[in-house]
Amino acid sequence: MQLRYKKITVKVGSNVLAKSDGTLNVSRIAHLVDQIAFLHKQGVEVVLVSSGAVAAGRAVMQPLKKTDAVSQRQLWAALGQVKLISRYSDFFQEDGLVCAQVLTTKENFASRGHYLNMKNCITTLLENKVIPIVNENDTISVTELMFTDNDELSGLIASMVDSEALIILSNVDGVFSGHPANKDARLIERIETSQREPENAISSEQSNFGRGGMHTKFRIAKKVAADGIGVHVANGTKDNILIDLLDTNKKADHTFFVPNEKPSSGVKKWIAYSDGFAKGQVILNEGAVKALNSEKAVSLLPVGIVRVESEFKRGDLIRMISESGKIIGLGKAAYGSEKVEKEKHSEKQKPVVHYDYMYLENRIKGKIQDGL
Repeated sequence: MQLRYKKITVKVGSNVLAKSDGTLNVSRIAHLVDQIAFLHKQGVEVVLVSSGAVAAGRAVMQPLKKTDAVSQRQLWAALGQVKLISRYSDFFQEDGLVCAQVLTTKENFASRGHYLNMKNCITTLLENKVIPIVNENDTISVTELMFTDNDELSGLIASMVDSEALIILSNVDGVFSGHPANKDARLIERIETSQREPENAISSEQSNFGRGGMHTKFRIAKKVAADGIGVHVANGTKDNILIDLLDTNKKADHTFFVPNEKPSSGVKKWIAYSDGFAKGQVILNEGAVKALNSEKAVSLLPVGIVRVESEFKRGDLIRMISESGKIIGLGKAAYGSEKVEKEKHSEKQKPVVHYDYMYLENRIKGKIQDGL
């Protein structure tokens, strides 16, 4: 048996792991574990990003008194996480493997130091032949600082640990040209990072138990593929789907996002997923936008900034926006906003954001295409 990858991140959604009544689908969890165990014994390193805690907790009990949505979610997450990880632990143990729980919040990725600490934790587990099971800690996550859903978290994890592929398991076969229920809708088997057309046809419906939907999967998949990681969106309710996806001799119906041939550096990967932590914002003139959108590796100079919209300090992450309001990218400030005007009049301007500490949106085959 020849396998496509030696290191993967697998994200499994709530709609795969939970029945319609919200209780855990124990047989499906067992089958997922068996597949991961098989791949692990074939030499594949697997990081599992698993949803299902809130759905599992909902089945345990209802709040004894009327409460707000956040408190309700905290209750269900706390109850369900115990139930979910217990199932995983029991099933992995039956296959002779050890798993570990890694709970995180978006704030854990706010600084480069925290990011590297998380990477070290997961790397250490993998080196010790342990299966890391990652989930957002919904018991303490603040609503405005939560991940969109575990699709976003899985993209960050896959990029962080340098996975060769991210496999997103949902309850549909992949990305369709229309709503999957529409008889004219067809499965799109291959998507390049330059394509946007499929996104316009994707259903905006969210899953019954999760926070995200196919729009989120499409956006995250393209960002991960731009980082040089292949992304497979497949139906996790199908038997042996994980093994079939990795077996070079098998063909499984799914959508594959073709990876960029030129992956980002580690720093750029961290910056790419840190938009929520940007402190400052600058508006760029047309010349700066064109320069950043060219094939050359260029830094952002003060002369390219029309105005500073939000103040920032040295080391802060800042958003770079065009005058039309389009997000150009994100970068780490080399100095504070109070020095921008002064540097504009300097004979040799120092970059506000150096290219090595800059993530640019809509990167295609190692370059930028404007208007995508």
